[in-house]
Amino acid sequence: MKPTIYDVAKEANVSIATVSKVINNTGRISEKTKNKVLEIMEELEYQPSSLAAALTGKKTFTIGVLVPDIANPFFAEVARALENNARETGYALILCSTDYQRERENDYLELLIKKQVDGIIIATEPKDLKKFKNLHNRNIPFVMFSFDHLALESNVVTTDDVKGGYLAGRYLLEKGHQNIAVITETERASGQLRLEGFKQSLVDEGINIDNTLVIQAKSKIEEAKKAAHQILELDTLPTAVFATTDLIAVVFINEARKAKLSIPHDISIIGFDNTIHAEIADPGLTTIAQPISDLASYAIQQLMESIEKPGMPTHRIMLTPTLVERESVKDINKYNS
Repeated sequence: MKPTIYDVAKEANVSIATVSKVINNTGRISEKTKNKVLEIMEELEYQPSSLAAALTGKKTFTIGVLVPDIANPFFAEVARALENNARETGYALILCSTDYQRERENDYLELLIKKQVDGIIIATEPKDLKKFKNLHNRNIPFVMFSFDHLALESNVVTTDDVKGGYLAGRYLLEKGHQNIAVITETERASGQLRLEGFKQSLVDEGINIDNTLVIQAKSKIEEAKKAAHQILELDTLPTAVFATTDLIAVVFINEARKAKLSIPHDISIIGFDNTIHAEIADPGLTTIAQPISDLASYAIQQLMESIEKPGMPTHRIMLTPTLVERESVKDINKYNS
């Protein structure tokens, strides 16, 4: 049976109120009494209730994090980076993966509210805006991570997805590619923005992408496989593919290999995110890198400020992605010269 605050008070021969003051670091208590109570707490392995702390208006030192899919390597790396930054500030994370489902999203929001978290980092695009607007009514600070929504008033930390898509397009064009397919998550704003930037890079060179070569797929293995086959079964293959996540790109490499095609000699591929998958892919995946560590650092920083100073003006932080060149894109110019 877990020890209670009553057990601590009895062993230390003090009142419950004194133990509460020690836990919450309030009131005037002698160092001798404080040390005695702390010693008894340690002996009994007593852990104060985070809910009790919350009910007294104290912090629980917990942060909720909503992601759409923890199996996606990008969100796995984001979660790790957020946890590392949170620990430095004395906070722990409660990680919730919604799997893109409205019901799970609502259930996890209710759970986090019941857990009395001090703030929430939202890395999944809302399925039910009312639930997220309700966080304002409950005075629960939150930060939107890797996406923005005009209907929600909050700090935002994100990557310039349009710029990233543009960088991918420019790179393929510079390597001599013009017949290019795209696999993108159009259900996510980030996928739409990356596609927008990519298309703009082609338009700048007087090239219009064939809409039949724009394939929609969530960043999930089975959907990525289907999208890969839609391209690989075309009568005339494009010379290159832009995948708006690394997961989709790596799945494409595997499916191309099964079809006896060589990357990049038969078809090139460029991804987006620069997760560990891009590094260990064979061949190494050329990709657009999101600055995950910096994104996580800014997100925690913004949330801490919102927790400490409610009512502060919100900020929108947008970081610039960079190109990481590896071996998955063929330079057609070399072969045609």
